[in-house]
Amino acid sequence: MISGKRHYLDYNATTPVKPAVIDAVSAAMKTFGNSSSVHAEGRGARAIVEEAREKLRRLVNAPVNGVIFTSGGTEAIHYALNGTVRSGFVRRILVSAIEHAAVPLNAAATGAEVETIPVTASGVIDLEWLRDTLGRRDSARDGGVLVAVMLANNETGVIQPVAEAAAIVHEAGGLLFVDAAQAAGKIPVDFTMLGADMMAVTGHKFGGPIGVGALVVRPNLALDPVMRGGGHELNRRAGTHNVPAIAGLGEACELAAAAMAHSPKIAALRDRIEETAIAAGAVVWGGQEERLPGTLYLSAPGFVSQTQLMAMDLAGIAISSGSACSSGKTKPSHVLAAMGASDEHATCGIRVSLGWASTDDDADAFCREWPQAYARVKARAA
Repeated sequence: MISGKRHYLDYNATTPVKPAVIDAVSAAMKTFGNSSSVHAEGRGARAIVEEAREKLRRLVNAPVNGVIFTSGGTEAIHYALNGTVRSGFVRRILVSAIEHAAVPLNAAATGAEVETIPVTASGVIDLEWLRDTLGRRDSARDGGVLVAVMLANNETGVIQPVAEAAAIVHEAGGLLFVDAAQAAGKIPVDFTMLGADMMAVTGHKFGGPIGVGALVVRPNLALDPVMRGGGHELNRRAGTHNVPAIAGLGEACELAAAAMAHSPKIAALRDRIEETAIAAGAVVWGGQEERLPGTLYLSAPGFVSQTQLMAMDLAGIAISSGSACSSGKTKPSHVLAAMGASDEHATCGIRVSLGWASTDDDADAFCREWPQAYARVKARAA
């Protein structure tokens, strides 16, 4: 067991908040005006909000007036799906089989018809299925369609062909929603070039605070507000601005370019862990595709996910078995199941994710402790 020192390898669940972000949040907390008030204190708070909005807009190349602040990625997803259905255009929603649980659950709750887009064995959405399915349907008769495709999978890290999907969706007269929670701030994201109509972003995945995010929308998109009250966010999302959190999100966006410059180092740490795990008998999922630099998903037959988590935690290493919103549950990974994995692999999967503060020591700890733990499991089964 590692004596006292912890090694955090669960960046896809949430990242450590960057020191400069903490400073920005602290400074904004000293600004006590309501950002909707017209007096000097209110204008000061509003200036912080708008500065952060511009930083996020630049990070993802969002349209002017296209950033709607939310409480995080889940609210942005909820808004995108419910807002388009309530607007009267969308009657069908197609959801990729590997989306975060917030997407299919919110889609089902809208009352719209929901279909699942299959993925390949390597974890990439099936573009031919999407093209054929949209081509067989009569949009005028069946109502508008919304397609949900994440930019980077939260478990495997596999980057999806969003721009290609957008072309297919728009040819059929539909809308494309992109969950970019795991991608923004880690890889270059260009809302306009991706062809997205809506995109969800959350701050705590790239060094920002928990509890703040945004829905990015294209101009002139009919989107019915799901939170009503005051005229905040140009009447698109009611509620007094969380100025300190928004300031922190803006600072994280400002720091993202420098952080992405370190992606090769993060990828090298990931690759070292991957090579060690494969040598010990693990199977890596999505490894042949382009992935987020710090994400690795592997399964070890006979080494159940929850047992792996506990063994690594006792060794001072924090990992997960998938999305933090569901990793406490014992059901198999729906992502691996969608990729065609057997039940044995789907119940023995873990996610290792690195980020801006990851070190060689963190990788060394996993490379030392995990193979030993797996070897003990295999020895007991022999």
